Amino acid sequence: MRIARRTPGRYPIPFMANGRHLQKARRVLDIEIAALRRVRRRLGPSFLKAVALMQNRLENGGKIIITGIGKSGHIGHKIAATLASTGTTSVTLDPVDAAHGDLGVVNKKDLILVLSYSGSTDELLRVVPLLKRLGTPIVVMTGNARSHLARQSDVVLDVSVDQEACPLNLAPTSSTTAMLAMGDALAMVLLESRGFRREDFARLHPAGAIGRDLLMKVREIMRPRTSVPLVTLKTTVAKALAEITAKRCGAAIVLDAKGKVAGIYTHGDFVRGFQKDPAIGDRPLQAVMTKNPVTISVDSLAAKALHIFETHRIEDLVVVDASHRPVGLVDSQDLTRFRLL
Repeated sequence: MRIARRTPGRYPIPFMANGRHLQKARRVLDIEIAALRRVRRRLGPSFLKAVALMQNRLENGGKIIITGIGKSGHIGHKIAATLASTGTTSVTLDPVDAAHGDLGVVNKKDLILVLSYSGSTDELLRVVPLLKRLGTPIVVMTGNARSHLARQSDVVLDVSVDQEACPLNLAPTSSTTAMLAMGDALAMVLLESRGFRREDFARLHPAGAIGRDLLMKVREIMRPRTSVPLVTLKTTVAKALAEITAKRCGAAIVLDAKGKVAGIYTHGDFVRGFQKDPAIGDRPLQAVMTKNPVTISVDSLAAKALHIFETHRIEDLVVVDASHRPVGLVDSQDLTRFRLL
């Protein structure tokens, strides 16, 4: 039996030519955008009260416990993760497991954030009275501010929407988007009101690109002073080139009489200079170096060094201490080694 071969890149996708799919996709986004605008207009005293309660609980050693089920439960996990990653101690509580021992995670100092669009979720209706007995404040995020769950809460955050983006108006779409956005709003306002800083964010994200960008310092990526050619103003180009070759470095740092940075001379400078003057080897660096080169403090973030390389289009960056004395050198090739590029 022969199997028909398909030409790579020529798979038949007939629906791609149908603009109705794009129209439908845009309709979904338009409906969800409208839902977010509706939620935005309703922000007011209840939101401020929720933030104040959450901040008070956190300052007194409590945490934010989020509970929900179904799609709302999934949104709850995302909100909890966002809160935790921005310095707000937060966990999720499965409402079904809560009645079977998991209530032990709840402390009187905590705050409960309940997610239920209908406000009539059976599993939550059973567990909320148990939570109230523990004396913890309850904030309900719902689309029905008159629901039984809402009446049992201390604060109601109204996330009601006109319609779901689902063409059947059944699948949670606009409503879950509204919940997620409200959770982001709570997290970001708490972040600012609690004075959460970039350094705090880096501490909670030590791995990956975020950690590298926010935590790594120049001293960690530079070539130390002992591995960098240090020469004087009177050193000849030939001797400087020999030092550059011996230490396998891309440049030599030129020092003045006080041991401070006066200039830099790179291997590229030699190549360009030799093409114009074959006798350049006998010339003193004072006559051919780049004066007052771009420098960076040894205590700066590595991300700043990356910005300098991109802005000034240089290959080597001199690292200095508070007295402008050289302590090392960052070669642009080192950025790749440390995965900064």
